[in-house]
Amino acid sequence: MTGRFITFEGIDGAGKSTHIEPAAARLRGVGRSVTVTREPGGTELAESLRKAILHTPMDGITETLLVFAARRDHIGRIIAPALARGEVVLCDRFTDATFAYQGFGRGQDLALLDRLEAAVQQGLQPDLTLWFDLDPEVAAQRRAAARAADRFEAEDLAFFERVRAGYVARMNAAAHRFVRVDASLDRREVERRVVEALNAHVGG
Repeated sequence: MTGRFITFEGIDGAGKSTHIEPAAARLRGVGRSVTVTREPGGTELAESLRKAILHTPMDGITETLLVFAARRDHIGRIIAPALARGEVVLCDRFTDATFAYQGFGRGQDLALLDRLEAAVQQGLQPDLTLWFDLDPEVAAQRRAAARAADRFEAEDLAFFERVRAGYVARMNAAAHRFVRVDASLDRREVERRVVEALNAHVGG
């Protein structure tokens, strides 16, 4: 079987992480081998960089470079080998998040992000991106009820409005691989739409 690379995207609180394990279970149930991973993270090095990115104060360029350094190790050690084995890789965030958070949210140079994306990924892009779209104010309410905030979750509403605009821009630039999921719907309906998208792109 051909490997498939599927990413789950959205602002903090949109619920993407809630749906990734059920999606993996469904795919395994129809006979697919599945790797579930996340960004930043997925490898020992990338997880250590994740801790720094989420909790250590730094400027925007440093943050961006650390995100791409983690991604490079993650691709080489986890994502590319799993795809070569014909697995379905489900990844909680990938480069769309970098453009949304570091590019639009932090205001980093999009041309720099383009160059880093090309150098680090060497053409690798998701086959399908499920974008869990939710009003930033609603997402903030969900986050506040769920957990203590990290550096990103502690940002103000205007930051998350810019992040959402970044996701819209990425979707418009790559509409062939994006499926927008209305994350304001109840959990069962969101799950139904995720399954529908997986059926269309992976089968089973």
